[in-house]
Amino acid sequence: MNITRETVVNSAVLALLVLVPVVAQLRGDPFTITLATKVAIFALAGVGLNLALGFGGLISFGHAAFFGIGGYVTGILASHAANYEPLFDGAFTVNGTQQMLLIWPIAIVVAGLFAVVIGALSLRTSGVFFIMLTLAFSQMIYYFAVSWPSYGGEDGLSFYTRNQFPELNMFDPLNYFWVCFTLLILAVGLSAMITRSRFGLALGGARQNPQRMASIGIRPFWLSLTIFVISAMMTALAGSLYADLNRFVSPAMLNWHMSGEIMVFVILGGNRRLLGPVAGAGLYILAEHLLGQFSDYWQFFLGLVLLAVVLFAPGGVIGILTRRRGDV
Repeated sequence: MNITRETVVNSAVLALLVLVPVVAQLRGDPFTITLATKVAIFALAGVGLNLALGFGGLISFGHAAFFGIGGYVTGILASHAANYEPLFDGAFTVNGTQQMLLIWPIAIVVAGLFAVVIGALSLRTSGVFFIMLTLAFSQMIYYFAVSWPSYGGEDGLSFYTRNQFPELNMFDPLNYFWVCFTLLILAVGLSAMITRSRFGLALGGARQNPQRMASIGIRPFWLSLTIFVISAMMTALAGSLYADLNRFVSPAMLNWHMSGEIMVFVILGGNRRLLGPVAGAGLYILAEHLLGQFSDYWQFFLGLVLLAVVLFAPGGVIGILTRRRGDV
């Protein structure tokens, strides 16, 4: 078995992500466990975007829409269940739920349906037009949420209690971390399977030379739409977890700033690197926590780091750590 340097680095990244909350638990430090959980959730969103951005070549500024949709589905279902109010009450009654194993599939499916429509329309363009269309759709959903008084409007929606997972106390920070970390590992595994499959190879060919793929009978549009929808579903799952972490959802989750943050995770960690978003999310949260203690303008310094990565290390942090001596 050939163990590459990237495999070693990836294993170290995952081990560090696990080690931090375990040590924090031993020290009685729930805040650090929550930070690690936030890293796992944002990393999951980054893994989703990396499928579209890194492996599909789709520069989407609309993934905040799917992140927020996952959050709103979670908040709406949980709040209706807590208040004993049905979602729909007519010929048939649809109730809310606080069961994560029901909420997650619903959030994923709803985001997937939105992604089919957004992707089918946006993918008829390319380049800057694709970027602007995804951004426009995301902002449309954002402004809809702002003007949606039934669920808090601009103030957002609180649901006060964390949703439930069988046999686990979700108010225990370490338990919630393990749930988020497990879903992250499953998403990374799915991402690896997709990119190494024949579909992934065809997707890579469509990213590099769509005309050649079309000439051999493979339509790049359907490849791109498929990976866009899968990417959106992963991001929605992350949004659901983030809403549960905070027990609150607001239009800020849908804003284009969130799309930019998720993209930063991917670029900072390493575009097209399997665990690049994990490393990027970890560095982002660490910078926010440490630099934020000294300055309200900590994002300026993070911006300088990101600029240096883009100019001198396009492979991101993972690329730097796996670069061999003498490589350019």
